[in-house]
Amino acid sequence: MEGVSIAPSSPGQFTAFADHYASELPELAVRWQAEAAPDPRLLVLNESLAAELGFDAAWLRGPEGLRLLVGTLVPSSATPVAQAYAGHQFGGYVPQLGDGRALLLGELTTTSGELRDLHLKGSGATPFARGGDGLAAVGPMLREYIVSEAMHAMGIPTTRSLAVVATGRQVQRETPLPGAVLARVARSHLRVGTFQYAANTGDIDLVRRLADHAIERHHPAAADAGNRYVALFEAVVAVQAALVAKWMLVGFVHGVINTDNMTISGETIDYGPCAFMEAYDPETVFSSIDSWGRYAYGNQPAIAAWNLARLAETLLPLFADDQQQAIAVAEGSLGGFAPRFQEALSAGMCAKLGLAATTPDEIAVPLMNDLIAQLRESHVDFTSFFRHLGQAARGDDEPARGLFLDLAAFDDWLARWRALKPDAAVMDRVNPVYIPRNHLVEEALIAATGPIGGTAAEGDLEPLHRLLEAVTAPYDERPGLERYAEPAPEDFGKYRTFCGT
Repeated sequence: MEGVSIAPSSPGQFTAFADHYASELPELAVRWQAEAAPDPRLLVLNESLAAELGFDAAWLRGPEGLRLLVGTLVPSSATPVAQAYAGHQFGGYVPQLGDGRALLLGELTTTSGELRDLHLKGSGATPFARGGDGLAAVGPMLREYIVSEAMHAMGIPTTRSLAVVATGRQVQRETPLPGAVLARVARSHLRVGTFQYAANTGDIDLVRRLADHAIERHHPAAADAGNRYVALFEAVVAVQAALVAKWMLVGFVHGVINTDNMTISGETIDYGPCAFMEAYDPETVFSSIDSWGRYAYGNQPAIAAWNLARLAETLLPLFADDQQQAIAVAEGSLGGFAPRFQEALSAGMCAKLGLAATTPDEIAVPLMNDLIAQLRESHVDFTSFFRHLGQAARGDDEPARGLFLDLAAFDDWLARWRALKPDAAVMDRVNPVYIPRNHLVEEALIAATGPIGGTAAEGDLEPLHRLLEAVTAPYDERPGLERYAEPAPEDFGKYRTFCGT
């Protein structure tokens, strides 16, 4: 491993790394280094994000830049670490998980002065690998790139994808697959599971220092509260309520909302078995390992609240000296999740329907509930419907009407909705035309992966770039992209996703 200065984005300026997490919380980090990549080849680079981070895109595309992106060239100011965390996975507690195949290279300051983590996935086994090979395949890393950038384009808080680099190494799964490393950017990688790990040590001072770190980094207003740790918890409740409402409004199914996959910042993280619901059904599940539907689309708000309760448990000693008083405080604060979520969901649905924010609840809520019931009964494509409804707001009812089985019921709903004078322009700003539809994602990944047993040099990246063109400008309908707005063909079959990231 070499200590270097990163190439200048302009003469005399360098992108400097910091190591706040590694230096402030050494008990929660293990210094480590990435495995060598035999033949790194860039598959996709997010040039606009690179510019925000102060990188010269041309340098990142060069040999030194690729070595940075796979972790084998380390800036002198960086301290690469594998982060420790615990987690409830499908409800069962695992006291040590951690970055088994990932490294936090360090923190960067964006051109607007904000701190961001630069984190690698698939860079090799760490002490947290639990017997795994620490590697990642091209397909899952590209999936995270596609979906996270689509989420960002829709205004949903998320980790970002800077690049995917093929390593030139095969990884063994059911078949040999080409390996890759994802360079991921986040406000931080602090998770509910990070607090669980700290609390499990029994060291209350460590939990306090972790909480102070989270307050400084993400929720600085909490520092001025009467009890900064209660205020921190309430801030996390608020950002998670808003986040899950945004998921629900676009039909996103995370698929594995374990406590180690819930961030303190309120960003979506870890796009493993994620997918987007097409025909509306709250019981929609895509994950191959979620056989009982714990993380189904409709269960996501309840699971988020359950995870937040686990966070509250770790903070009880900081809430109050008396345990019963601390529990009462936690329960009161957690009680804010449901109304915050409902408020965010209702406001979002009003916008999707083009209704004024001042529409009385006694009118808006029954209208929303009736619509949801009809969408479910007729198995209506969730994304397409709202764009078609925008056409109805302009006087063309037929595209929306044609999606329903019970036309009389929908016509009655349509008349009630139209009486509220919906604003089609508002609808167009919040209802995406293009989402990462499952069949299109699979098409892009299969093409990019190339022949079985290959090293990704043989793959076709054109379908990937075409899909990214659509989903990173999701509200702008463009000629030539019609197939990216259409549901999966009937012969696509029942979709299953896997925890490959």
